[in-house]
Amino acid sequence: WFFFTTFFLYGQANLRNFFGMLPIIFSFVVPAITMRLFAEELNVGSYETLLTMPVTFRDVVLGKFLAAVAFIVAMLAPTLAYPITVSFLGDLDWGPVAGGYLGAVLLGAAFSAIGLFASSLTRNQIIAFIIGVTICFSLTLVDKMLFFLPQSLVGFMEYLGAGFHFENISKGILDSRDIVYFVSVSFVGLYAAHLAMQERT
Repeated sequence: WFFFTTFFLYGQANLRNFFGMLPIIFSFVVPAITMRLFAEELNVGSYETLLTMPVTFRDVVLGKFLAAVAFIVAMLAPTLAYPITVSFLGDLDWGPVAGGYLGAVLLGAAFSAIGLFASSLTRNQIIAFIIGVTICFSLTLVDKMLFFLPQSLVGFMEYLGAGFHFENISKGILDSRDIVYFVSVSFVGLYAAHLAMQERT
């Protein structure tokens, strides 16, 4: 789809359009990746077998989380062809590109944790997908709906928006607040999944 954008019309060597679409894409793709990680095991009964092994709840949750993040990184790897191609067409600023990929991994990790939490709530993969998409999509769009809110809530709701923090990082701006946001969302999602799975035993 990259070559059907306005890239050639503007004559600018950047990947702004590519990274601009990632939060929306990840809102659907990542929950689709994670929806079966717990739900399927709960449905077929293999989770009980897993618990008989010498591993803790934390090990299981972290293992599935890292597997999901590794899959997302592998999924992003072929897209490196985009910046390489663009660099031949113009003078590409690699700072925003590096920031964009770092932001993509952090965003993917945060959404993976949310997806794991959604998968831990139900045995039905479709329901897990719907819950995951709802949460991820809401976090992606919340900072785009600020004009509906009173001024006193704008700053707080903007900070809650995953798209807001991803956009900052994808500009090549490494702000500790953006890093802390994604790490915090990942931690909360994983901790919630851990608690949900503990409640099932």
